[in-house]
Amino acid sequence: MRGVAIVGVGHAKFGRRTDTTLGELAWEAVKEALEDARLDQKDIQYFVVGNAGGWSAESLPAVVVGEYCGLNPRGAMRVEAACASGSAALYNAYLAVASGMADVAMAIGVEKMYESPTPTVVEFIGRAGNYFWEFENFGLTFPGYYALYMTAYMNRFGATEEDFCKVAVKNHYYGSMNPKAQFYGLRITVDQCLKSRYVAWPIKLYDSSPITDGAAAVILASEELARKITDTPVWIRSVGVATGTANLSKRPDFIGLDAAYQAAEQAFRRVGVEHRDTWKYFDVADVHDCFTIAEVMAYEDLGFVERGMGIQLVRSEQTYKGGLIPVNLDGGLKAKGHPIGATGVSMAVEMTKQLRQSVEPRDRQADIYVGWALSHNVGGTGHYAYITIYSLDKDGPPRVKPRR
Repeated sequence: MRGVAIVGVGHAKFGRRTDTTLGELAWEAVKEALEDARLDQKDIQYFVVGNAGGWSAESLPAVVVGEYCGLNPRGAMRVEAACASGSAALYNAYLAVASGMADVAMAIGVEKMYESPTPTVVEFIGRAGNYFWEFENFGLTFPGYYALYMTAYMNRFGATEEDFCKVAVKNHYYGSMNPKAQFYGLRITVDQCLKSRYVAWPIKLYDSSPITDGAAAVILASEELARKITDTPVWIRSVGVATGTANLSKRPDFIGLDAAYQAAEQAFRRVGVEHRDTWKYFDVADVHDCFTIAEVMAYEDLGFVERGMGIQLVRSEQTYKGGLIPVNLDGGLKAKGHPIGATGVSMAVEMTKQLRQSVEPRDRQADIYVGWALSHNVGGTGHYAYITIYSLDKDGPPRVKPRR
């Protein structure tokens, strides 16, 4: 397998984008990525579109995106892995380059969720699981799934609603500084979060990520070409992929996502990282915070802390910039937005910019010590999981960053 590096990234403005078509929205990200890499459409040999769809009018999004963005007649495909569709697209494009089937490939994530009314979107997201058993028989919605996890976590470890609201406050703090975020400029307080209406007890409105339109794009190149294209390649060092049961009643507990743990174990093993105290190997991380409980479980599934200790990271503000492990300095899904098919690619864009130290404003830029970053993207309620490790060096072993 060849070394693969990210050489160009692009990101559209997230939010309610009724001003664009699907193709136009994708082009905002694709154009920016091409300019970043100083490449032309003809240089892209293969592209993959992450798009969960259902709520959008376009049933063949890869075809529409390819034509509008001038990428035809290059080979393409659309992939779906629920909320991890963007990371699935990145993984597929990565494999194309690593295998030698392409020298330059592009992963594009795009979603137009506001083309459907909210009840339709809620229903389609609620189908992310065993639809006929859980949704049809018991009426479980997507917030309802994660409410099961939050109540179990609160019962087992003594966490409170206030604790989880602190996750939302952090992510809105950073999202308020991110001009591409859906909630750019909007900060909240713990009290505002606690007073927001319940969506599925104990999950409240401010515990939840929003419905979002958005797009992101990443250009990948082989080792030989990457060094010619850019002086700052960001290498994809490892990817872990796992799946979970469709039916939540078959899971042994509700305090973590086994698929995320297993995917992390794969990714860590390939680069020689032990699945404990992993905070010391990474300068920054983006994790899948579709709900605040999801972020806390991610800390533990990724081995930043032991099971049940994630809430301690929140209470001590150790996931802010300058803390033990800065998490979601772009606002996360909670404040940046969660356009299902674009989320995983957006994470790759952010991790690339963080390692390049090109994030603006600088208040969102993590301190880079060892040059490693991580993204954690979950589909459904742990039905899919993708863990991607990024590095400024192609082959070097993991190093330990100083504890501040």
